Amino acid sequence: MTLLLAIVIGALYAGGVYMMLRKTVVKLLIGLAMIGNAANLLIFVSSSVVRSHPPIVPKGSSAVPAPYADPLTQALILTAIVIGFAVLAFALALVKRVYGEVGSLALEEMTVSDE
Repeated sequence: MTLLLAIVIGALYAGGVYMMLRKTVVKLLIGLAMIGNAANLLIFVSSSVVRSHPPIVPKGSSAVPAPYADPLTQALILTAIVIGFAVLAFALALVKRVYGEVGSLALEEMTVSDE
């Protein structure tokens, strides 16, 4: 399972870099989203993918039983998803504004400077 997830992470990173090197802004944003998802999946896989119990300390005990899910990586991934969504929404708003000003989404045509 970990090998399959490693291949998926590599494919997402490769696809994201490929999309970011394209000539339009929309493909750049798709590549940014793919790299963000690959980073989230990498954090998830690095915390070891196992089915385990929630990290709740039972009554009369001072520690959590041995196989438990790590809540830190879950919190990191949730935070990264929210931040990634906010960055993507902000970038889409910028793309809409650029399209309104320039009239094109091609990066070569965005060479107009203020005069």
